[in-house]
Amino acid sequence: LAFCRGRIVRVPKGPLIRVAGTEVAIPCSVSDYDGPSEQNFDWEFSRETDFVRIVSTWDSTFTSEEYQKRVGRGDIKLRRSSNDAVELVIRNIQPADQGRYKCSTPSTDATVQGNYDAEVQVKVISDGLSVSGSKARSSTSLRLSEGDSFKLRCSAVTTSPEHTHLHVTWQLKNGSPWRDILSLTHEGKFQPGPGYEERYRSGDIRLDTGANDTYRLSVSQASSGDGGAYRCLVSEWVRGVDGSWQKIQEKSVEIATVSIQRTDVIISTSNVSVTERDSLDLTCNITTDRSGIFQAEVMWYFSVSPDDSLSDAQLLLSMDHDSVVSDSTLISLSHVDRNSYRLLVRDVDVEDSGYYFCEAAIWVPLHNGSWHKVVERTSAPVSVVVTALEPDYDVFLNASKTPKFSDDPTELNCRITNVQDTEANIRFTVSWYYRQQLPGDDVAAEELLASMDADWTLLPGDRGRERIQNGEIIFSKKSADTFSLRIQWTSESDRGDYFCVISAWSRHRNNSWVKSKDVTSASVNIFWATQDYTLTVEAVKLKPFFVAGHTFEMTCKVSSKNIKTPRYSVLITAEKPLTDHSNPNGTTRIISLNQDSVVRLEDWTDQTRVDGVVLEKVQENEFRYRMYQTQISDAGLYRCVVTAWSPGGGGMWREAVNGLSNPIQIDFQTSGPVFNVSVHSDSPTIYQGEVADLLCIITMEGMPLEPDDMSFDVSWFAVRSFALDREPILLALLDRRGIVTQNRRNGSSDLSLERISPLEFRLRVHGCEDHDFGNHYCVVTPWVRSTTGVWQREPDIKAKPIFLSVKMDVLNAFKYPLLIGIGLATVIGLLSCLIGYCSSRWCCKKEVQETRRERRRLMSMEMD
Repeated sequence: LAFCRGRIVRVPKGPLIRVAGTEVAIPCSVSDYDGPSEQNFDWEFSRETDFVRIVSTWDSTFTSEEYQKRVGRGDIKLRRSSNDAVELVIRNIQPADQGRYKCSTPSTDATVQGNYDAEVQVKVISDGLSVSGSKARSSTSLRLSEGDSFKLRCSAVTTSPEHTHLHVTWQLKNGSPWRDILSLTHEGKFQPGPGYEERYRSGDIRLDTGANDTYRLSVSQASSGDGGAYRCLVSEWVRGVDGSWQKIQEKSVEIATVSIQRTDVIISTSNVSVTERDSLDLTCNITTDRSGIFQAEVMWYFSVSPDDSLSDAQLLLSMDHDSVVSDSTLISLSHVDRNSYRLLVRDVDVEDSGYYFCEAAIWVPLHNGSWHKVVERTSAPVSVVVTALEPDYDVFLNASKTPKFSDDPTELNCRITNVQDTEANIRFTVSWYYRQQLPGDDVAAEELLASMDADWTLLPGDRGRERIQNGEIIFSKKSADTFSLRIQWTSESDRGDYFCVISAWSRHRNNSWVKSKDVTSASVNIFWATQDYTLTVEAVKLKPFFVAGHTFEMTCKVSSKNIKTPRYSVLITAEKPLTDHSNPNGTTRIISLNQDSVVRLEDWTDQTRVDGVVLEKVQENEFRYRMYQTQISDAGLYRCVVTAWSPGGGGMWREAVNGLSNPIQIDFQTSGPVFNVSVHSDSPTIYQGEVADLLCIITMEGMPLEPDDMSFDVSWFAVRSFALDREPILLALLDRRGIVTQNRRNGSSDLSLERISPLEFRLRVHGCEDHDFGNHYCVVTPWVRSTTGVWQREPDIKAKPIFLSVKMDVLNAFKYPLLIGIGLATVIGLLSCLIGYCSSRWCCKKEVQETRRERRRLMSMEMD
């Protein structure tokens, strides 16, 4: 297909039929071309044989003298729709413009392929379309009431010599642009406009054809949105050679202006406020200009929200168009006059507060004696507030117990006093609040401690919810008029202002309880003077001088102030030098002892010295830390982190203050050798399947050592990235005892780690794969034997990484598949030859029966 491609210029299939006096646009496009994306176009015209140049996109001198004036006026122009498509636009086309139009594109291709021009025939016909209204030339005016029906007519006829079809559309304009109502398409289909689909399906909007080429629009159940100007829009269509429909012209005429008088439903009373047990009186007025016979249907609704959709509203009472009213005990509906309807609600309750709606429908009689609903409206909501009969009372709050120290109890009593005008169906509940004291004039937000609902069920707030569930905060009702709050163990966070809110609840007709009044008490301040906790920790080294292998010992002495019967928890930490790779954060938690004297190893990871650290309590305020058989790697700063605890509520301990001791330094003055580590490989770039050799070489500086006096732990790591931006992966470990530990691997390659000399260790990767690439390095932990025969661990040493690159061996990758393929092909060929030979030798042999001839000598020609 690639060799068959070439430039293709396309124009519509002709002939194109157009109406004289209209605007014509002939598109032309090009595809499958080389060169720049934006292509140029030339248009030419021919009535018979010779073509005359019209206009070009790139040559301003292309236009012939015959078309220069029309091109200059803009009657003929080119309109580019994309880089590879233009339209030839001819305004006010005339019969003289009938003929052949050729679109051509200058070549920008490397080779000449395809077609570079295309022609289309344009046929210009006379205007034979006529559109008019039903009466005079000017439009008429109609004044209707909401719910009425009306009909509009227009006439459309064409005398075109071609076989054309008409497309008739009725349109409406009422402030917005013209909107389609209903259309009879050129294909004979009815098509309702947007928003008119439902009315078309119900038959409220119809389009009928009549005699003398008339088109009638019928509208039933007219609404206020149907008012405006109506016009009849007619377009003429013709079917092209390719079977598609083309619109050749369009005309319209305004038929009528329709005004719709709206029917309104209004509740005469605005927002209403009534007292509980009184009556509610509302009137619904219907405003309409109808003078004929009609009846109204009225329905009253109630809703708790002002949403006038009535989806969740409650129907209170209704009266149909025959004046039949539904039954109700406390609600009545009466017909006051022709257009007014009164709603009366007796003995209102607080539950009657909300929004009231009046919905009215107008019914008119038909010729057959039945009634027809023409319009339906809903009034705006009226807000009704029913004021409850509130009781009169006061609230007094006092503290019967106030704390003088932390963890002392606090008790507050909230009392109802001066109760007046209360009924038997009134009950009281309490809500407790806390407000923190802020310095200066700042005021903190109040926090709910707990509240009670109408059934005296306790509802805990967010503050202190856990303490309430644990029984540390107790709420109770001591008597009919007294509520109490008790804090079993008061803490510093409980200091602040407390107040209570007494709520009165009223019983309604349905036996439900509704809150009618809230009274807030004055606040009571809970406060006691406190002094800041003080904690001092001093660390002392018991042995000022010691060497590696000996026992390190230090004590921590603690002193505190303003803490009641304190207990202490101790944590021993060590700050190692930055060269220690075992803990990059610098600080190590070694061992701890809590306030209950329970010892716990924290981050102590030396398995050979699990019992090498001891932390014990010497006195109530003195603790001793010992570390046996110290190593050179134990060098650093050691501290005591002490936390003071004081007794809290419910036998629990509460953290009071923290303290940090002075550092005690462990520093070993050694004159031993200095070790350095490096990684080397003769072939850092290898092929898949080969063996990679990596050497970890240790060098010494300073005092030399015998090989028996030193050993090493060697660990190999890999970072699977070009940059060291990922976590290292442990490959293998060779400890000082010669035991090799390998990490679990996912690939098929294998590892081996061996010591090839006292200071050289070799890592081999057998059968390398592509995932074995990356930065490889070793970490060495030297062990040196002192003169006393004790092995000392030196700090870890990390080598500079070396990058291992794994390539694919193309020859080896295809060698075995190629040999296997040749072998299989040879075997199959030989087997085919054998099968063919056997078939021809035994299976396809054919016996030929011939008569036996006598042996006679040849005779000479003369004898013959």
